[in-house]
Amino acid sequence: MEGSLVLEDGSVVGGLVFGAKRTVYGELVFNTNMTGYCEALTDPSYRGQILMMTYPLIGNYGVDPSTKESSGIQVTGYVVREACRTPSHPTSNMGLDAFLQQHGTPGLEGVDTRMLTLKTRTRGTMRAALAAEGEDLDEVAKTVRTMPFPDQARNLVAEVSVKAPVRENGKGPLSFGIIDCGVKRSIVDHALAFGDVTVFPWDATADDVLAVKPDGVIISNGPGDPAQPDVVANTVRTAKELADRHTPLFGICLGHQILGLAFGGRTYKLKFGHRGGNQPVKDLRTDRVYISSQNHGFAVDPKSLEGTGFDLTHVNLNDETCEGIVHRDLPILSVQYHPEAHPGPHDNTYLFSEFVDVIRERRRA
Repeated sequence: MEGSLVLEDGSVVGGLVFGAKRTVYGELVFNTNMTGYCEALTDPSYRGQILMMTYPLIGNYGVDPSTKESSGIQVTGYVVREACRTPSHPTSNMGLDAFLQQHGTPGLEGVDTRMLTLKTRTRGTMRAALAAEGEDLDEVAKTVRTMPFPDQARNLVAEVSVKAPVRENGKGPLSFGIIDCGVKRSIVDHALAFGDVTVFPWDATADDVLAVKPDGVIISNGPGDPAQPDVVANTVRTAKELADRHTPLFGICLGHQILGLAFGGRTYKLKFGHRGGNQPVKDLRTDRVYISSQNHGFAVDPKSLEGTGFDLTHVNLNDETCEGIVHRDLPILSVQYHPEAHPGPHDNTYLFSEFVDVIRERRRA
C-alpha cells in the first residue's frame, strides 16, 4: 500500500506503508541513532510524535523483547528510508513490520529521510500526518495546518505514567522513589542495582512519595511540555515540596526541566530538539566531554535559575544549551540527557553512582 507524509509547510512525500494501515497525526521529529530502534519505538518520551530515523536501514536485527523501554510502542508513526524485511539476530522474535502491526502503529518507508532531516533542521519541528492510501490529502493537509501540537493539546505525561504505585525489590541497601513522567525501563533497572524502587504516578503528592521513606527520589524522563498546566499543578509542585523537605532528588530529562520550573526557572522549546546517541556534553566541573544519549524537545534557560542556588554543571557543545545543574545547598542534581543510555553510549551511567553519593552524604549530615 502506498502512503504519504504530509507536513504543515505543504510538503507531501510519498512512500510505502508498513505496519498498521491507518492515518495518524503528530509532530515529526528525527533520531540520529544508528542502532536502538526498538528502544526508541518504546520510549514514552516520543508520545504524540511521528519518529523519523536518519540511519537508512532500520529493522535489520529484528525485535528483541528485552530491549523494550515500556510495555509497547509509544510513537504515533514511524518513517524510515528502508525497512528490512529479513532480520537476522538470535534474540529477535519478530520483524519490525510485525511489531508495528501488533501495536497498531503505521510506518512509511522509501522516504528521503536525509532531505526531511535537513528541512526540519532549517524550518524547525513541524506538525505532520502519516496518511494511508485513499485519504483526501487536501483534507489531511488542512487538518495538519490547523491542529495544535500534541504537547499543547494533551497531557502526554498522564497518558504514559503508571496509574498506581508499583514496587520492585532491588539488589542494594537503598530505597528509591521514581515519579513516573514516562520513565524508561532501563532507568528503573539502574536504580534497582542500588536498592528497592517504588514507581509513583505523575500526580503523586510529596506525602505519597515520602510515605515509603525513600532514600532518594528520581523524577523521570517523559513526553511533552514541562510547563503543561496539569504537570505544573502536580509534578512541579511535588518536586518543590520534596526539595523543601531536603529530599535527595535526581532529575532526568523532563525531570530536569520540572526541577528547573520548581525553583522558578523557565523552559523553552528547541527548534528541532536533541534526539540521538551522539550529543557531546561537557562537564564544567572537570572539563571532560561525554557523548550522551538524548531525547527532548524542551530545555531549561540557565539564566532564569540565577539566584536560586543552582549552578550550571553541564552544557551541550553543539548549541551550548543547559545539560545539567546541581544545587549548592540542597541534595539535588539533574541532567537533561539520559544517563542510562539505552542503547548507548554508556559514558554517563556514573551519574547514578553520583546520586547515590549525594544520598550517602545526606545521611551523614
